[in-house]
Amino acid sequence: MSRQRRVASLGLIAMSLLVACTSSATSPSTATSSSSSSSTSGSLPAWYSQFGNGVQVSLQGTNVVLQTKDLPDHPSPYWGVGKALYEAPQAGMQVNPNSIITQNLTFRVPLSPAVAATPSDTPLGAIGIAVNGVVFFNQYAAGRQPLTGEILSFDRYNGHPQQSGQYHYHVDPLWLTQSSESRLVGVLSDGFAVYGMLDSNGVAPADLDVCHGHVGTTPEFPTATYHYHVTAEAPYISGCFRGTAGTVG
Repeated sequence: MSRQRRVASLGLIAMSLLVACTSSATSPSTATSSSSSSSTSGSLPAWYSQFGNGVQVSLQGTNVVLQTKDLPDHPSPYWGVGKALYEAPQAGMQVNPNSIITQNLTFRVPLSPAVAATPSDTPLGAIGIAVNGVVFFNQYAAGRQPLTGEILSFDRYNGHPQQSGQYHYHVDPLWLTQSSESRLVGVLSDGFAVYGMLDSNGVAPADLDVCHGHVGTTPEFPTATYHYHVTAEAPYISGCFRGTAGTVG
């Protein structure tokens, strides 16, 4: 799926919700990982080395621990006028009254996630973390309502902050997927990786389950492994946890 087709698809979805969403992109900075292991049992999986922008990654027993300040490494109107990464709102954007504020979030996710017999619902708030340290939210606005008009408040990389200044992505994180629509973009709280809209062969997967995941190979997982894919339709990032979720705090 081309960039133009993907943006058009998102636009059609937004129109169906009586909103319109526009996006464009420039090149993201190269992430520098600060991964380390704090355990002598086992080792930190190599794919976690792709987490950067200040994300601290460590191994503690059977959990991978990711600590983030949740500060995007890209421009946004939500930085505030005068900040280095501030940019004016794009055409059609309806800026919400919140600003990006430094967070102190710790994710503890399973080192060896396993597919559960029954998927579990994702909560409101952080459900995972992107490779640039920004948190993922699910497909709902406050009160578990459809995103609808909230889409208009997304900046051009599809993020915005909530009332406490926690910046997050509900949908395709364009700052990351502009480099490759099949790249690793993060991990959910159950320990399963999240990828862009395409498989590594450049084709959109046709066998995604209700949680928007499937079993397949990726550059990070040469042995077929369960993982999620971003899609242009709700639930966008994931509709449920296919494994047992860890903790966020």
